Amino acid sequence: MGNAASVELESARVVRLLRDSILSGQRRSGDRLIERDIADELAVSRLPVREAIRQLLSEGLLTARPRSWAVVRRFTEDDVRDIAQVRDVLEVLVFELAAVRHDSEGLAKVEAALKREFAAAGMGDAAAAHTAGAEFHLVMAELAENATVNEILGMMRGRLLLLFREHDDLVGMAEDHARIFESFAARDTATLRLRVQRHLRAGTENALRKLAEYNAETAAIREQAAVERDAAERVDVEAIPASEQIPVAGE
Repeated sequence: MGNAASVELESARVVRLLRDSILSGQRRSGDRLIERDIADELAVSRLPVREAIRQLLSEGLLTARPRSWAVVRRFTEDDVRDIAQVRDVLEVLVFELAAVRHDSEGLAKVEAALKREFAAAGMGDAAAAHTAGAEFHLVMAELAENATVNEILGMMRGRLLLLFREHDDLVGMAEDHARIFESFAARDTATLRLRVQRHLRAGTENALRKLAEYNAETAAIREQAAVERDAAERVDVEAIPASEQIPVAGE
């Protein structure tokens, strides 16, 4: 009983550490997470690492690979568009419900997150700005008071944070949130809907742009590696004395 509880607590800590390393960008899309290596890195047994990887797989942050390892998820264009379709429905609903149901305490919580986001964006602190921006959305979900919608969004939260962590216009994102906050505070749901939709679509366009840049960079790296490999093979062949080279048929 005690050992099981200990493993559970250890796996929760490993989940937190690995999740933070992924969402902060320390581990990038395509990076491998191998049980043995993670266990050595965190000075734990492989069992809590295995449990942590399973948890992060369920959150959509990792993609499974054979033989006890996984990779940080790589999104495709279809992934981005599928997520955008769901957000356009659910998050707009969340913001509208929050606008109708919020009280002064909830208003203050949203405003505090917004102020932290502006402060971080002004200093160019991307990690802090993204954290505050995510909190802005999370508090709205809390104020919406719809358990079913929040349960669905909760299952997507890890993927959303991973997908939008590289939004590079920090001030622009904060300004979008400020316009949304203005309509939210006034309970102007008609204007709020339009502003939230515009904000979500801007995020999707940014994610697609970042994905295209990543794919182009990856293709360029592979092409360069292929060129260097071919050059190395030619050098190896040229280093072999002509008398020892295997003649090509027809020569």
